[in-house]
Amino acid sequence: MKKEDLVKNILPGSPGVYFFLGKHKEILYIGKATSLAQRIKSYFDDNIAEKRSVLIEKMVDDARTVEWTATDSVLEAMLLEVNLIRTHRPYFNTRSKDDKSYNNLVITNEEFPRVLVVRSKDLSDKYTANEFKYIFGPFPNGTLFRAALKIVRKLFQFYDTSKPLNKIRSKMANGQVDFNRQIGLYPEVQSRIQYNRTIRHIRLFFEGKKEQIIKELEKAMMKAAKSEKFEIAAVHKKKIFALKHIQDVALVTDDKKLYQDSKNFRIEAYDVAHLSGGSMVSAMTVCIGGELEKASYRKFIITTCDGPNDPKALSETLERRLAHNEWSLPNLIVVDGNTIQTNVAERLLKKLSHNIPVVGVVKDEKHKPKNILGSRKLIAEHKDSILLTNAEAHRFAIAFHRKKRKI
Repeated sequence: MKKEDLVKNILPGSPGVYFFLGKHKEILYIGKATSLAQRIKSYFDDNIAEKRSVLIEKMVDDARTVEWTATDSVLEAMLLEVNLIRTHRPYFNTRSKDDKSYNNLVITNEEFPRVLVVRSKDLSDKYTANEFKYIFGPFPNGTLFRAALKIVRKLFQFYDTSKPLNKIRSKMANGQVDFNRQIGLYPEVQSRIQYNRTIRHIRLFFEGKKEQIIKELEKAMMKAAKSEKFEIAAVHKKKIFALKHIQDVALVTDDKKLYQDSKNFRIEAYDVAHLSGGSMVSAMTVCIGGELEKASYRKFIITTCDGPNDPKALSETLERRLAHNEWSLPNLIVVDGNTIQTNVAERLLKKLSHNIPVVGVVKDEKHKPKNILGSRKLIAEHKDSILLTNAEAHRFAIAFHRKKRKI
């Protein structure tokens, strides 16, 4: 598809979701936008492969048309995008993505259901299927998801306690629930029927059925007014206004910042694999703008180590990688390990006159991430991508090591 193909389309400046369609009208890619016009036109900028990825460049080449659905807010565009991707699983959305570290919103199957944030890998590892009533997601961008959840919480107050409400026993935990009620995070004391009505509205909202909620609230408002229960009618009226005028300025700001500052942000992660020093290999994985770039992955056979020496193997890997001037330099390097590994990487970068920040992912005894060392600012902005790329480097290195041992 070419830029001139857009001329016949009058693209709206409103938020919404867009669809790139192939020659058989199949959905190739789904995305959300603060401004549909700006976002769709950006796919036809020069050097799209460099600005986004080679995968996205191919998607645009394969596309024949673009369609879209406008929404009332960026928040609703975000939810609609996730629902449609989960339903249609477009090739260019699902390829090169590992959503195990992505967040999901779940509603528990309890007397007073809780609304929790659970990573995809934990849905089956830590919970059973009958513990959840509903699951929404995965949401690939943690920053935007957290911002969205704050907005949702202003519309609907819900419980997110670590334990079911009927299992909270300690005075401290009960005090925390009461405090959260006072500051408006948790609902005021309600009957099970009232609270389940709120949970139903949350479910409808995440399904993209806002208009259905508004109709129900309008009906309830009229009924309360007719019965001269004016305070209740006023509460419904306030909720209707909030739903019709969703305040998602923070989400709009975050979305624009993400697109402008992070679309080209390249993260490279490194990991070493061996068996007591034998068949030692390493791997490099790449994430650009939050998307894994598998075409840029690289494998290395370590030649300078006689025994198990992960820091030395890491140093060899980085030196060989940085000798490739034809490869784009990363904005951030992720190493698997503690200060020993980060210091090794930083010393080598300084020696080669590269000013590239380094973060280290520290693992527990089960090889699960427990801390990230490095710039707090970079970690806060790119935590999900750091963990995703690190996990991918470990997987890629182990797979290469096993293959080499079989040769």
